[in-house]
Amino acid sequence: MLTLLKKIFTWWNQYTLGTKILTIFSGKFVGNDDFGNKYYESKSGKRWVIYKNEIDASKIPNEWYSWIHFIKNKIENNHEVKKYHWQKPHQSNQTGTNNSYHPQKRNNEIHKKYKSWKS
Repeated sequence: MLTLLKKIFTWWNQYTLGTKILTIFSGKFVGNDDFGNKYYESKSGKRWVIYKNEIDASKIPNEWYSWIHFIKNKIENNHEVKKYHWQKPHQSNQTGTNNSYHPQKRNNEIHKKYKSWKS
């Protein structure tokens, strides 16, 4: 029962019941990406994504970013796009995790130029 209420009223746990109904009745499946996100479009031109796990807009790779934002660009499949050896794979936003960038981070420890006066 609690899971059903979460589906109806909360959008941050996954897609809501309204999104599920919209997808079933008027959504045309366009494609999916390497992360498992699924992309849909309605007859009226509305576009949306159903994320595989946690909802985070930074999980949309650059191949689908232009499509979801109506930028005139073709949907590029991974087979059509030439990837160079220096290109890194897409990552979601790493802020707040151990993988986040910090200028003074060396060997996973942050070195400060000062000492805190509170111990």
